[in-house]
Amino acid sequence: MLTPGSFEHRRSIDVRLRGMRIGAVVLMSALAISFWVLQVSDYLKYSTMAENNNLRTIPLRAPRGVLYDRNGRVLVESRDTFTIAIIRERSSNLGETVQRLAAAVNVEEKDLRDILQRAKQRGDPMFRPVAVIDHATEAQVAAVTARKIDLPEVVVQRVPTRAYPPERLGAHAFGYVSEISEAQLGRPEFEGLSSGDIIGQTGLERTYNPRLMGHDGNRFVAVDSRGREIGELRQQEDPTIGERLKLTLDYDMQKALDDWFRVNDLAGAAIFMDPRNGEILALTSQPSYDPNVFAGGIDKASLAALSKDPLKPFQNRLIQGMYSPGSTFKILMATAALTEGVITPDTTFFCPGSAVFYGHSFACDKKTGHGRLNLRQAIEQSCNVYFFNVADRLTVDQIHDYAAKLGLVGKTGIDLPGEGESILPSTEWRRRTSPKDPKWYASETISVGIGQGPVTLTPVALATMMATIANGGTVVTPHLVKEVDAGDGWKPMTPPKPRSVFPLKPDVLEPVRDGLWMVVNHAGTGSGARIEGRDVVGKTGTAQVISNEGKAAAAGKTTLDLRDNSWFVFFAPRDNPQIAGVVFVEHGGHGGTTSAPIAKFVLQTFFAKQDGLPLPALPMPVVKKPETPR
Repeated sequence: MLTPGSFEHRRSIDVRLRGMRIGAVVLMSALAISFWVLQVSDYLKYSTMAENNNLRTIPLRAPRGVLYDRNGRVLVESRDTFTIAIIRERSSNLGETVQRLAAAVNVEEKDLRDILQRAKQRGDPMFRPVAVIDHATEAQVAAVTARKIDLPEVVVQRVPTRAYPPERLGAHAFGYVSEISEAQLGRPEFEGLSSGDIIGQTGLERTYNPRLMGHDGNRFVAVDSRGREIGELRQQEDPTIGERLKLTLDYDMQKALDDWFRVNDLAGAAIFMDPRNGEILALTSQPSYDPNVFAGGIDKASLAALSKDPLKPFQNRLIQGMYSPGSTFKILMATAALTEGVITPDTTFFCPGSAVFYGHSFACDKKTGHGRLNLRQAIEQSCNVYFFNVADRLTVDQIHDYAAKLGLVGKTGIDLPGEGESILPSTEWRRRTSPKDPKWYASETISVGIGQGPVTLTPVALATMMATIANGGTVVTPHLVKEVDAGDGWKPMTPPKPRSVFPLKPDVLEPVRDGLWMVVNHAGTGSGARIEGRDVVGKTGTAQVISNEGKAAAAGKTTLDLRDNSWFVFFAPRDNPQIAGVVFVEHGGHGGTTSAPIAKFVLQTFFAKQDGLPLPALPMPVVKKPETPR
């Protein structure tokens, strides 16, 4: 018999059971609807993603910063190009992929295999695209695009590449870029970089690489089991372009300088700079190379040919070449002797064509002699005998000391990699380099007095000396960057500090400058640089690469070029110098006929721009070198 209490209890159970049945029906209905959506409505979408889909991060290479000249003209920029790459992870048969790709784009299979093998040896991740064809042609891109279904593991990437000026203009200043090498990956200066990154290898590209590189971006995509993209998972991170640099170079002066060397097939180096602050207006090293071939991916054969070229186009002669300065060194000798008081401007010596010191005979270039000369005349006529006598009144350590004060010892600090150290002898240098014969002999100082003997300088060091004479004693640091834009507008780049300051007295500077003015504007050896109304001052130099006796003995027995090297150092105007520098021509013979005219042409360009006049035209050819094998 049911009691009222048991009836209520049963009724409560029935309600709960009905609720559970309804809940179960709703839940099953929801599951059924979900399964229908997954398996029917969105079947294609989710079945594709379910087939072993993966997240891929695709790097977007950042364009390098643009280089401008001092007037805002673009010199070096980045332009888009196409790269064909293989994603090894997507390929079930890499050998077959290589074979089909090589046939499609008409390249050698071996070249593609070699690139993939290097990536494997480096330990590159399998999902990272390996660029096998840089700067792909339109036909190659079209061929790969048409075979997208058959070659899903092959991708076409749009990447920025470096574009340099034509005709190798400023090549050694700009340098070139290429993929970071395995050896460079471990260096502190390249910390944080990885295989495949493009870096500056030489020149400004190397010095300012951290500024120019920018920051790469990324695309985040999902791919199916065959590696095909099925959608972007989140918004891409755009690459950030590298900083822009406004250089101290003047395009027109740079072109005038490079054109002269190129048209006349000359080897050598030159630099034009502001003696007041060290800003470089133009520089060159010849012969040169085309940096565009590196940006475009140089092949092994071409690289080997450049590396083995006996003319050494990779060598930056301006900062790495070590040469005897010849008679240009007489400027230092005059400055040191006047400052030390061992001569005055009116001190005279008689030149009969040669002189004997310490039992050795030393010859003057003019065999008949110059007669009696004072300092100004000796500089003008470049009399060796006069400066033999000056050297006899100084010690080699005094000469070394003044060389240091004028910027000739060690490195100049120019913002280009690989600068060599100029060598000026001293007693300490002899002890260090010749422990078996550590004594310095007084007779050796005589040869040093005219820039011969163990005196080897870089052209940029001589240019620094001329800037120091021009500005009155401040050893400025040559540099190539004027302003920088990191995205917030142009801001001045902090210039490097002077290396040292040694104020030159007016009674020292005046006679030296007078003598240098006479070299160009009176009866001296530098008339080839004369520009009316500009008061160009300078000094020629002709430096032997081998002694006269050695040259005679080697006649007909060597293919080496044994002609003398040619120098011209200068600044202008005399009393308010705004530009200074050096022109050096390898095996150019007399500096007055080979190097001085180059300086004149570039100086004419400088002054024409200053006055708003038309630029001078380049005569072609200007100098015809003798046919002598190098």
